[in-house]
Amino acid sequence: RARASPSSSSSRAAMSADAYGTPYHAQHAHAAPVAPAPVDWSALEAHDGVRLSWNVVPSTRKEQRECVVPFGAIVTPTKNISHDVVPRVPYEPVRCKGCGGVLNPYARVDFASKIWVCAMCHARNHFPPHYNALSETNLPAELFPSYTTVEYALPRRSGVGNAPAYLFVVDACAEEEELRACARAVTQALSLLPEDASVGLVTFGTHVHVHELGFTDCPKSYVFRGNKEFTTQQIKDQLTLGGGGRRGGGAAGYGGGSAPAPGAAAGHHVSGAMPASKFLVPLSECEFQLTAILEELNRDAFAPLPSCRRGRCTGTALMVASCLLSTSAIGMNARAMLFTGGAATDGGGTIVAKDMEQAVRSHKDIVKGAAPFYHKAKKYYEEVAINLCANGHVLDVFACALDQVGLAEMKVCVEKTGGNVVLAESFSHTVFKTSFQKLFAPDSDGGLGIAYNGQFEVITSRDVRTAGVIGPCAALDRKGLPGAVADSPIGSGGTTAWKLCTLTNETSLAVYFEVANPGGKDSQPIAMQGQQAQQFYMQFLCTFTLPTGETRMRVITTSRRWTEGANINDIAAGFDQEAAAVLVARQLSWKMETEEETDCPAATRWLDRKLIELCQRFGDYRKDDPHSFQLMPQFSIYPQFMFNLRRSQFVQVFNNSPDETAYFRMILSRENVFNSLVMIQPTLTAYSFNGPPEPVLLDVCSIAADKILVLDAYFSVVVFHGMTIAQWRKANYQDQPEHTAFKELLAAPKADAERILSTRFPVPRLVDCDQHGSQARFLLAKLNPSATYNSGASMGGTTDLYTDDVSLQVFMDHLRKLAVDGGGR
Repeated sequence: RARASPSSSSSRAAMSADAYGTPYHAQHAHAAPVAPAPVDWSALEAHDGVRLSWNVVPSTRKEQRECVVPFGAIVTPTKNISHDVVPRVPYEPVRCKGCGGVLNPYARVDFASKIWVCAMCHARNHFPPHYNALSETNLPAELFPSYTTVEYALPRRSGVGNAPAYLFVVDACAEEEELRACARAVTQALSLLPEDASVGLVTFGTHVHVHELGFTDCPKSYVFRGNKEFTTQQIKDQLTLGGGGRRGGGAAGYGGGSAPAPGAAAGHHVSGAMPASKFLVPLSECEFQLTAILEELNRDAFAPLPSCRRGRCTGTALMVASCLLSTSAIGMNARAMLFTGGAATDGGGTIVAKDMEQAVRSHKDIVKGAAPFYHKAKKYYEEVAINLCANGHVLDVFACALDQVGLAEMKVCVEKTGGNVVLAESFSHTVFKTSFQKLFAPDSDGGLGIAYNGQFEVITSRDVRTAGVIGPCAALDRKGLPGAVADSPIGSGGTTAWKLCTLTNETSLAVYFEVANPGGKDSQPIAMQGQQAQQFYMQFLCTFTLPTGETRMRVITTSRRWTEGANINDIAAGFDQEAAAVLVARQLSWKMETEEETDCPAATRWLDRKLIELCQRFGDYRKDDPHSFQLMPQFSIYPQFMFNLRRSQFVQVFNNSPDETAYFRMILSRENVFNSLVMIQPTLTAYSFNGPPEPVLLDVCSIAADKILVLDAYFSVVVFHGMTIAQWRKANYQDQPEHTAFKELLAAPKADAERILSTRFPVPRLVDCDQHGSQARFLLAKLNPSATYNSGASMGGTTDLYTDDVSLQVFMDHLRKLAVDGGGR
């Protein structure tokens, strides 16, 4: 269907014309030549999964920083690309002895002496013996000019298990109905797992119960006190020894809580490696027992005191789970899945006291330093994240509660391990149930294409430095050649390699770069350098293991060119405004998370200042004449992206809890350009009797009584019925044979909304509402307020929008004034 996608040229053209009053022309004051037409960067991305903000880069760091927007790339390492474009070869790659780069079409090859010169570090390398038949007419796949991306099938590593392991960590403090819904979801997931998958169960409330599924005579569990913080060694010793009585200073008891384990008294277990069959057992051997435990699972027996919250030791449970996996699932593709229905109130990771007089921390509390548990809990979860990452294990969080659960503190665990996170109101909610099922769906049925034990490496030419990565990864201690790492990190920096505990076909990483040449009098102009020096190269290496046990390495090699900083048209022609908006959004989210001084007002000022500087750099205008201001077509929509970004939930934390903000930012940091743009600037589609569905402006003027609107805001999908349409529907006109057209009109937007829900993870919330209804706020909050109660503009007979937010037109008017003013910065 015709849908307003972020990459749709027609919808973007319509929006830019509305934003500036008239469509832009390719005119520029700084150079006589007319700028070339914009390039379809998404088409290039389809071939290698890479999009750069600047595809023509100034040759010095000073000139590059004057371009304002960061120099970076959005990389989707395992993007699903046709084998005709990305060949898969059954041998190992040839690596450069200097930088570690892989042989690629940009390398210079001496066929006579069987030597190749690396394009990145210019090191001379000999081909291995099995390349003896190499010639100009007999090339391997990696030297074909069209194969800049190649996937290598590597030999299997010995000692690595193929079967996945799932450790379910279930909150027993949830309401009885919620606990039953959670148990049903886990039981249903068991039927979707392969029989050789290993499974385990940990339940927590006031205490942590580790269920020994390998013991079949009766239900047996190891119990840890929830209000005590344990070291990893204490937990490992306690679980490994498995005897009666107390060890490690804190486990309460065994064998259903009191009786010692039968084998422990005889001394069968000694400190060391734990048998894999004790707590993580193949599903084929324990499915009946695990199902029975879940069916009989009762709410935590320790009732809270009056006016107090229940004791919930979420942090202790996660620490125990991470230690259990690190000992029982060595070399396995293991995931810990946390199902929580409330705030942690006991032990490590506590976010709020039990006394209900103390409210759960808000954004204002965190800014003012009035959240006493916040920083300690974050530090605690960092230890859990380090433990999980060291073994390549993953944490998934399913937070289903009306109140906060501590997701803001747990964020580091999910981000560093690359796990999934789902935020819903209840374990019975369709958002949770559908999202959870998708995790186990096979790839042929719309699965996520999950891979494990990934490693992402960036290798660049000597004149490009890597500043860091923002995404679901953890930094490795590897810096490549001297000078390969930038001095000022962005995101996870100080290295050129990152660990990806898990990734999917859609996992995207934002890689930020820095030009190595600082600039100055001694810098040689590009025009005086050779053709080879005018190009620079970047190589992205991603090694990962499939669920089948196969190990793959995808090598993406790309080249861009340098130019002089004065060549404004040349630089502008290589600007990808969509990738640039996503890179800026991720960088700003990272700054707000890590810099205490970057609060909401400071972030908005930073965004505005950067936009003004960009317009002053690439705008065509006469000084102090706002009406003369124009932007080149390559930048025409970028201000609109920034307008919507500064209004988005990533920047404006008002009316969102810290958990919700953390959730939104986590999803933004891992999605591709298309999905990220939908989060920043939602798409709006109109359905009417006048023709097929059409994209319309994200503006309050698009509301009409005889139209149905579908808003895709990524986290929610809104089907909005105009007033007349709603009245006809309530009168049941769609059930009358003579009104089949109306019936089809009602069905079309719902079918499209369901299609969006079926292709997205986590599953968005579906909102079906009518004009003037209470849930219409989900649509109105995202629209440009071009007509409000105090603007004096008319909305065609509909109710005005009650907001004090400025409209896009007012925003653009102020931007013009500040851009043409030399002192406007």
